[in-house]
Amino acid sequence: MAIKFQYNKTSLQQLEKSLKVRVKALPTIKNKESALRLEVKKAKNEAKRLDQEFERMIRENEEIMVLYGEYNADLLEVVDVKVSAKKIAGVPTPVFEGVEFNIKPYSLFNNPAWLPEGIEMVRQIASIGLEREIFVRKTELLEYARKKTTQKVNLFEKVHIPGYQDAIRKIKRFMEDEENLSKAAQKIVKARQETKEDAA
Repeated sequence: MAIKFQYNKTSLQQLEKSLKVRVKALPTIKNKESALRLEVKKAKNEAKRLDQEFERMIRENEEIMVLYGEYNADLLEVVDVKVSAKKIAGVPTPVFEGVEFNIKPYSLFNNPAWLPEGIEMVRQIASIGLEREIFVRKTELLEYARKKTTQKVNLFEKVHIPGYQDAIRKIKRFMEDEENLSKAAQKIVKARQETKEDAA
């Protein structure tokens, strides 16, 4: 990134100010990146744990699943998935609060004996599946924010800070050269005046 500047004190002061802001902000951005990386790992682990729990419940109830041909899927419906928001390192993320189900009335005498237990099992499996989806979404949001923060760290470390330092160095060299030329010119003028005075 080419930083635009002019060879004068005002431009030098602006560049020094911009550099100072970026150098000061860099540790904070790095801390945010570290925090996001940790939270992404936690969210992935939780999603994986919920995956395993889901698979375990399916495996444990595999024998009963054969009976679900008799199960009426309309008996249980999801009314509401309760999700709140929580900021993690400045990133709003979803937090699973629970699921509200509606169980439609049914006759215990006209249905299989396993139905109440089956409805409870479906409720548990659905809750785990929905919670897992929330954690997957949370992971995606945190991963996106982490990538953006990493890009910002790299931009500051590898582009902005070196660019500003280079521009400041160029301006200082130019101003030093200008000062040296001015001093040299003054010496030459002084030497000529002294030569004229000596000749007269």
